[in-house]
Amino acid sequence: MTVDVQFASEKENAPASIDIVTWVGRTLEAAGHASAVEISVRVVDAAEMQLLNKEFREQDKPTNVLSFPVGVFDGLPGDADVPLGDIVICAAVVADEAEQQGKAIADHWAHMVVHGTLHLLGFDHERDDDAAKMEKLEIQIMTAHGVANPYGESPQEN
Repeated sequence: MTVDVQFASEKENAPASIDIVTWVGRTLEAAGHASAVEISVRVVDAAEMQLLNKEFREQDKPTNVLSFPVGVFDGLPGDADVPLGDIVICAAVVADEAEQQGKAIADHWAHMVVHGTLHLLGFDHERDDDAAKMEKLEIQIMTAHGVANPYGESPQEN
């Protein structure tokens, strides 16, 4: 597994690169995905996230996490890591949400990394049944590693 972590934000609340890599690895393992993958994680400020969210989701505001899956990628050598895509996380939004929701900042960061990685693996929350599957796996990953259920006492019913 190769995880390229980039810091493009002056916010001091971002976890260390090794913590981000650890949560990506835990997510891949829990989802049963081969570890020979390549992922980029970019930590950005609100202005950059707002631009990305506007361009790719037509929402003119910053958001917590965006994922950009690569899709099918043919022609790589057999020993090359398979590129899964990019995850972009907004440090300011993560900090604000953690405070508003009464969560430890490190726990909320872990959740955003898990959530973004699952999106790269094809999970989504557009339909209720898909959201339930994704949330169940998020809760499983988080609680298995000592982090409280990010959705509260029980999985969110959509």
